[in-house]
Amino acid sequence: MAAAAQSWGPLRRWTRHLLGTRARAERSFPPSTLNALTEAIAAGERTHCGQVRLIIEKALPWHELRAGIRGRQRALALFADHGIWDTEENCGVLVYVNLADHTVDIVADRGIARKVDGAAWQAICDGITAGFARGDHRGATLAALDQVNALLRRHFPIDRALDGMNGGARPNELPDPPLML
Repeated sequence: MAAAAQSWGPLRRWTRHLLGTRARAERSFPPSTLNALTEAIAAGERTHCGQVRLIIEKALPWHELRAGIRGRQRALALFADHGIWDTEENCGVLVYVNLADHTVDIVADRGIARKVDGAAWQAICDGITAGFARGDHRGATLAALDQVNALLRRHFPIDRALDGMNGGARPNELPDPPLML
């Protein structure tokens, strides 16, 4: 009997992804929330030398779902595809949300990964998913971005080498607005 119950797991997952629509994603992350998240990313980046990218995906593409791709694998692929690894000080951070799987993954570039252990990132992910379970997508994501920015401020403070480039203006290496896939 237990084996039969387990066989429904993949079917449920496929159903969640197939029913994951843009409209559902926009109910969780309406334009006002996306604007607040954009400002949180931009404000945070003014206080440290890191670069933060938020990618929210309603559901996996069909070919990746069929291949059995999970959140971490998808996050790593998006980290590479969107050049988050290609920042001046190797301090890019991806916060990846998969709405259909109800998962959050954080991928940190090698510069920050050397300074922040996986437990710190996992605690942030756990906080977001707990907030999502309460239906608080905006508050949970803003709190997570605050935590990511605090870690980057601690390990990549604004007074580092990039602060003096271009007459004091620091380049924004990654787009601030969340990417909705």
